[in-house]
Amino acid sequence: MRIGVFGGSFDPIHQGHLILAEQCREQADLDAVWFVPCALSPHKEQGAQGTDRQRIEMIELAIAGHPAFQLARIEIDRGGVSYTVDTLKAIRELHADDELFLLLGADSLDSFDTWREPSEICQLATPLVVNRPGAKQIDLSVFQKYVDPQRYESFCNQSIVSPLIDIQSRQIRDKVSNQQSIRYLAPRAVEKYIETQKLYCQK
Repeated sequence: MRIGVFGGSFDPIHQGHLILAEQCREQADLDAVWFVPCALSPHKEQGAQGTDRQRIEMIELAIAGHPAFQLARIEIDRGGVSYTVDTLKAIRELHADDELFLLLGADSLDSFDTWREPSEICQLATPLVVNRPGAKQIDLSVFQKYVDPQRYESFCNQSIVSPLIDIQSRQIRDKVSNQQSIRYLAPRAVEKYIETQKLYCQK
């Protein structure tokens, strides 16, 4: 089985996340995409504003009805700082025969060298890099020093073309805080959940 691993705070999950996941699923012929909400992100100074339960429930609402999309609680259940390499190792232990792919926005490449055990990440999973608005043209050479030439070539052959949808979770939180509409930025069910839970309302 070909499993796409998509990590993030998902605070909240939005249409940009879903479009990225669907484009990767289709173009890389993935059997499943696992949405993995982090416990504590090592790349963000502040923790998520939504609770673990709220972020999980928003993901469940957003992916409901899609047979290939699944929620994976690995990092939430593990707790502490969520490192991608630890998550991939945990998945590999349970799915030794499956092929893992790591879904990334192009902006992640700028900091990839600072991630914990980047070489191990490249051995455990094939990165699927999707460009985002404002990001420079995708340059996969950051991976070249971590893998042999044959594996690096396989990375370069995984090209994902996606609509450039410039939506950020922070933008949605700010709009809610300022009592502005988030219609069509997030799935309708997530929008209503944010409203009923009174999420992100604090200034």
